[in-house]
Amino acid sequence: MENIGIRPARPGELPAVARLRWDWLVENGAEDLGEREEFVRQFVAWARENTASHRCMVVVRADAVVIGMAWLAVVQRVPTPRAPRRASGDLQCVYVLPDARDGGLGGRLIQAVLDGARELGLERVTVHSTPRAIPAYARRGFQESPRLLQARVAGPGAG
Repeated sequence: MENIGIRPARPGELPAVARLRWDWLVENGAEDLGEREEFVRQFVAWARENTASHRCMVVVRADAVVIGMAWLAVVQRVPTPRAPRRASGDLQCVYVLPDARDGGLGGRLIQAVLDGARELGLERVTVHSTPRAIPAYARRGFQESPRLLQARVAGPGAG
């Protein structure tokens, strides 16, 4: 697919990004989501409030249509004597519209987020993946970790 750009999302693109998030939820079986445009409004407000910790990259066609997104959540970490400023990242909500898949855009999007994480000096980036996407992450250097554990502390509606 030619004439594609991958770059940080612009403020005016946040409603399109919110609609991609909605599409991702629907595609993955979410139900009872409420009113789509109300979600878009709330999502855009959230994104504007969280620019310091959450960075969005988008895939944009030449006609300025946003067809993919990925979020990097940056978490400040406890300092050490050798590293008084530490942070790590979590790659979230990677999504490319179905008709734009299988041409490498997802991999390019993942790489763009990782490049941004390096520029920020992050120690590591984690991701919670669907089985279908694991090979794309592995090609970009993600590996399973026997030390990364998780505990669910909220109900299923929180995800």
